[in-house]
Amino acid sequence: MNSNFFPRPKLADCIPDLIAVARGDKPATLVIRNGTLVNVCSGEILPNMSIGVCGSRIAYVGPFVEGMIGDGTVVVEADGRYIAPGLLDGHCHIESSLLSATEFARAVLPLGTTGGFFDAHEISNVLGLPGLRIMLEEARQTPLAAYLQVASCVPATNSDFETSGAEFGPEEVAEALQWGDDVIALGEVMNFPGVVYGDPKMIGEIQAALRAGKVVDGHYTWPANDPRLAAYAAAGVSGCHESVTAEDVIGRVRLGMYAKMRRGSAWHDVAATIKAHTEHGIDPRRMILVSDDRICDSLRDEGHMNFIVRHAIQQGVKPVTAFQMATINTAERFGVARDVGSVTPGSFADIILLDGNLADVNVSMTIAAGRIVAENGKMVVDLPSYEYPDFAVNSVKINREIRPSDFEIQAPVQNGVVKARVAEVRENHVETVEKFVDVEVKDGKLHITPESTLCKMAIFERHGKNGNSAIGLAGNIGFNQPAAIAMTVAHDSHNLLVIGNDDEIMAKAANAVIRMQGGIAVATRDGVAELPLRLAGLMSTDTYENVVEQSKAMSRALQNAGCTMNYAFMTLSLLALVVIPALHISDTGLIRIGDNGFEKVSLIAD
Repeated sequence: MNSNFFPRPKLADCIPDLIAVARGDKPATLVIRNGTLVNVCSGEILPNMSIGVCGSRIAYVGPFVEGMIGDGTVVVEADGRYIAPGLLDGHCHIESSLLSATEFARAVLPLGTTGGFFDAHEISNVLGLPGLRIMLEEARQTPLAAYLQVASCVPATNSDFETSGAEFGPEEVAEALQWGDDVIALGEVMNFPGVVYGDPKMIGEIQAALRAGKVVDGHYTWPANDPRLAAYAAAGVSGCHESVTAEDVIGRVRLGMYAKMRRGSAWHDVAATIKAHTEHGIDPRRMILVSDDRICDSLRDEGHMNFIVRHAIQQGVKPVTAFQMATINTAERFGVARDVGSVTPGSFADIILLDGNLADVNVSMTIAAGRIVAENGKMVVDLPSYEYPDFAVNSVKINREIRPSDFEIQAPVQNGVVKARVAEVRENHVETVEKFVDVEVKDGKLHITPESTLCKMAIFERHGKNGNSAIGLAGNIGFNQPAAIAMTVAHDSHNLLVIGNDDEIMAKAANAVIRMQGGIAVATRDGVAELPLRLAGLMSTDTYENVVEQSKAMSRALQNAGCTMNYAFMTLSLLALVVIPALHISDTGLIRIGDNGFEKVSLIAD
């Protein structure tokens, strides 16, 4: 995890200097004086506490620091403010913010996030191991304690169900796990039916991680009372973020797993899942707060882990317990509590100061790796830039014009009505509902109009592999006029996804994204709003501030067209995620996940 910009040396290499500072024989590089310590190890709030820092690590915690202050010591007067460990995100996809790793750090450090466990399976599905390497190298240049997980599902299922830009197996996983101690785990194992039923590839990847001494993260969406959860846990999967009910949390914790409770931009699961602790009395030590996916504008408008901790407290969690769920619990889950997750001697000096009431989680200063990096909501250090290779910013390999005729859906009758499958989206939920709807047929084709309340959804393979395309129907989008959205953010294979109710406008949006080499386009008869995402078709190379404004313009364009869902883009991007219930689309067709796993189904019902 070491870098020339914000070094994080191993504890073993720092011991002599740390001891000398703690004895008072050597001046500290940084002292925080007279604060109120949030001790997440003991669960106490301790007044009149000070911190002595040597380089990037904490040397001393206690009431006496006067002998540690020298001419070069930076002294921060806490004046009674709360001193807490920097917040950790226990499951996060940086790509979902639409920001590069550098700009993500600029966004979240002022909010008190000093580290996280980042599953870069989005860029891995597009660019493979070279994409994962880009994320690792760029994250290492930031002040964050950035731990990366090796994507387990590239693709999320297998090539029979979807086409991704790369494929990982046990060999690729084993290779990436050797890149450094900050490559921390095997990322969420989304092909949980494959694990339960013994798919050799999935079992081999898990074995590679366990043999390397790493942990394995999960993604399990069958009910918690299903006996197959035990089989999943028996495979070594020790954490999962797909809990949506208190019962899901209880089921995981009882099997020794860590239950990750998610509050993303559009996935609002904490209020329900936290009841496992507040109402059912489950011990919170294996309960973790995570973001999963937070788009850049919600980082600005709501916050990151500070917002999620505050939200948990509002649900009735004691403040110190909520902080534990975003610090020490998370660090212990990944086996790095010696380095991060607490304000204790020897740990990295990842510290936040908070004003006012602790429950408000009002971060006024962020210290990362022993340096003050943000104050009063603003960065106070510059971050180095990262230069991306050409293959990373030219990854959309569709070498033709998308035509309106590409969106025509042939029907088995010339005129009349047919019953069709529809994937109905749900606001603030990851899953869809499979419905059967009567659809009008004209001249042998399904007739979709704004008045029908349905949209077409189409996928075009964009990795240059086979040129596949598929089409289906989506419901509850809300468009009240001819409109379309096209995007290369289409979890998790990130092919070109187009959703709309007018074939010409759908083609216009699709071609705008191809021309941009990735991004989002919202089209109506009035024009096209665009957000370029050149980095793997997933992330912008622009600044955090500019991307927020561009993202908000996308939201306004969607709202003006009638799609008023909360952070609608994020919900719509999951229409291609075939590993969650119930009905989704890939470049191979409509995929349904049921009791026995994945299956392809027809658009026109039998």
